[in-house]
Amino acid sequence: MEIFKNYINGQWVPAKSGQTFKNISPANHDDIIGEFPLSGQEDVNEAVKSARTAFRKWRLVPAPKRGDMIRIAGDIFNRRKKELGRIMTREMGKPTFETEGDVQEAIDTAYYAASETRRLFGKTAPSEMPNKLNLSFRLPIGVCGIITAWNFPVAVPSWKILPAIAAGNTVIYKPSKEAPHSGVVFAEILEEAGIPPGVFNVLLGKGSMGNMLVEHPGIDLIGFTGSTDIGFKIGEICGRTNKKCSLEMGGKNPQVVMPSADLDMAIEGVLWGAFGTTGQRCTATSRLIIHKDIYDNFINMLSEKASKLKLGDGLKEDTQIGPVIHEEALKSIDNYVKIAIKEGGRLVIGGERANEGDLAKGSFYKPTIIADITKEMTIFREEIFGPVLAVSKADSFEHGIELANSVNFGLSSSIYTNDVIESCIAMRDIEAGITYINSPTIGAEAHMPFGGVKGTGNGHREGGWTVFDIFTEWKTVYIDYSGKLQRAQIDNY
Repeated sequence: MEIFKNYINGQWVPAKSGQTFKNISPANHDDIIGEFPLSGQEDVNEAVKSARTAFRKWRLVPAPKRGDMIRIAGDIFNRRKKELGRIMTREMGKPTFETEGDVQEAIDTAYYAASETRRLFGKTAPSEMPNKLNLSFRLPIGVCGIITAWNFPVAVPSWKILPAIAAGNTVIYKPSKEAPHSGVVFAEILEEAGIPPGVFNVLLGKGSMGNMLVEHPGIDLIGFTGSTDIGFKIGEICGRTNKKCSLEMGGKNPQVVMPSADLDMAIEGVLWGAFGTTGQRCTATSRLIIHKDIYDNFINMLSEKASKLKLGDGLKEDTQIGPVIHEEALKSIDNYVKIAIKEGGRLVIGGERANEGDLAKGSFYKPTIIADITKEMTIFREEIFGPVLAVSKADSFEHGIELANSVNFGLSSSIYTNDVIESCIAMRDIEAGITYINSPTIGAEAHMPFGGVKGTGNGHREGGWTVFDIFTEWKTVYIDYSGKLQRAQIDNY
């Protein structure tokens, strides 16, 4: 069995305790990917010391020079794209065409972040006093603790890690315990790209170790992607310890379909949005809101296509839907389905574990559609993180928008309509950080802001130029060359 190590200060080292945990493929429980270090407080302390020491020099490296290394990292991600895709598929399950897209997002982010190192613009402004200059510029914050989920084990970390490093920060990264191998490869790539020792560190372990990062006084900023419950707890700790934090949390994303829509296109959109990544995306289409005039017909068309989706090991070329991440997730998904039916939902397809043939070796759940869901039902309100679609009927366009907004999340959203007025109102009125017109709720691009409102986030936006608002802080400078004391707001009025 392959043994993996932490990456601290440019060295590959085991956990101080010597303890390890096993990573098991969700597609085949007999496939043990390897043993990974179970890191603890001593490991966190060592990584923080390394990152704080490295920060003193890294912040002084000219930003475009940092960008040169990030650009090389993009080249290496590109070279290792297929290899890394298969590594991800083996440890978290989604098919290789998806995991290669995951790597492509890291490639895009690397090239974008590299170019932004020449555009970390400040601002100058006129002074209210004579012979005085006002200017401002961006500075790195310090040591960033990055904690991410398993469903996008390269793309989502890249959104945080690469801009953080490009901006002059140092990073301690804790990958999910369900996808540690991808975190190891991330370190290999940044090391090969020339990132100096201590600038990027990887600590492998379970959730309690992530809490040690959040609590550590030597960490200046936390970047988190994961569940809303954990995100709220992190926010509380960061508020108490005065740490900056960026929280990207859950979603319960709606796709609204109106009678004017191209129904075939809308069906393709919801199939991809609801069942791509086996529904295990924060942006997954977990709610489908259909206008009453097309409700029954649309459900019939959708269920016919959804029932033909092929489940299997993501390493096989013909697989469309992979496993859910583990047995615990499978049981949780099945429990939500049972609750939905008990509360009055109508099971259209699925609703059970898939265990035919080789599927019995893994954690597979059949694509599931449950119709006649009202906004009072549990399945309408709570994030399931699995291949389960809740379908609701809208009496009108206005009712559809009301249903879309009737949850405590606000990450992504979608409407299919060929009515330009409906499109414009939806863009304005849907309560979400992202709205798609005539495309599904998934498909974010690396150069655009990403994040949500309400219970989904705390106001920050990853992706694009806005991510640098997270990983930099402003310094204001006044230069007085008048040769005398000038008192602002006093001597000039």
